[in-house]
Amino acid sequence: MTGDDGHDGAAYLSGSPVRAEILRALRREPRRPADLTAAVDATRTTVQRILAGFHERDWVVKRGAAYHVTPTGTRVHDAYEELLAEVERADRFGQFAADLERVGADIPPAALDAGDLTVAPDRNPLAAVDRVTELLRGGSGTEIRAVSPVVIQQFNDAATEALDAGAEITLVIDRDVVETSVDSFESATDRALNNDDATVYVSSEQVEYGLFRYEDLACVTAYDRRNNPRCVLESRDRTVTGWADERFESFLNDAKPLSEVLEDA
Repeated sequence: MTGDDGHDGAAYLSGSPVRAEILRALRREPRRPADLTAAVDATRTTVQRILAGFHERDWVVKRGAAYHVTPTGTRVHDAYEELLAEVERADRFGQFAADLERVGADIPPAALDAGDLTVAPDRNPLAAVDRVTELLRGGSGTEIRAVSPVVIQQFNDAATEALDAGAEITLVIDRDVVETSVDSFESATDRALNNDDATVYVSSEQVEYGLFRYEDLACVTAYDRRNNPRCVLESRDRTVTGWADERFESFLNDAKPLSEVLEDA
């Protein structure tokens, strides 16, 4: 009665929010058509027509005056709810995932299940910067490992506070921001060169996203095409922290100490 590939049934269920509402209501408990009419705010004719469509697909059966979801109907319902949740997740994480994929970060898809996301909307473009700054300050007294495509005052100030509170920082920066860092942030550069607790390296490859690690936390920052921080994912999931550790080591292995780069220059 339906397409062999399941498309017809999927299209039927997704074709009307009322159909999903009725299947959802029946999944909770068997109901009579009159009860469904009140529960989903639909006419009796609409409810009867949808129940007939469900019955045709063997998703429901009628026992006495009430309709019951069959085991196949239950599985269809549950799969549909999972799809809706996945689409909602894609809407929320879409910009973050797209910006990272654009630059080949290869973050594991499981990261979208295991982290809190801060997005910088147009009305608050500094939301991502503020969150990274806050998290960096939280690394006081720990070992911080970080990679950054930009050098900005907020990050420098947060790193300075963390160092003053006993942190040890290993930072890999993009090769294209070395000159800016030296010219605009002289005191921070001097500290990086002369503080045993702060070690700065310069990446031999372009850095197009940010990350840092301390204790059990991983923070991943996605940047837009203008190199503005737009989304920040923070996670304590081992899949994410393991990926972050691997990416940090990859950048570090191909980097040179800042002092060596400045001497060469």
